Amino acid sequence: MHTIRLMTAFILFAGSFAAEWRNEDCKKQQKIITMDTSKLNHPIVKAAFEAWQKGDAQLWLSYFTPDAQLLDDGHPRNFQEFSTEAIGHERFTSIDIVKDRGLSIYGKFHSDTWGNFKTYFKFHINGNSKIYKLEIGQADY
Repeated sequence: MHTIRLMTAFILFAGSFAAEWRNEDCKKQQKIITMDTSKLNHPIVKAAFEAWQKGDAQLWLSYFTPDAQLLDDGHPRNFQEFSTEAIGHERFTSIDIVKDRGLSIYGKFHSDTWGNFKTYFKFHINGNSKIYKLEIGQADY
């Protein structure tokens, strides 16, 4: 009888903990999704940025050319691989500076793997309104 009470108490505790964890996770996601993007004045950059923040890889990739290039601190990386691995696990936590007619975003960033740091995303857009190159890296502002 004591074992059943103990197991019931544990199940209730675990369920309560899991519900709270899901609630906190939902709050984080909502905060990310509702981030103030009013500083972003380039419509393609803004749309791509919002897709990134939402963790929507398919929408994110739709703004890029099929052969989009990625430079990470000046070093070439596989753009498709980066996008599918990082999206949903990395996000801006603030937008601090927007430059280059809205094509460059600087801000605080969170990576589930690397922690928190300042970063930049610099978008290069072709005549067909597609992003053909993305430069990313740690920022020093």
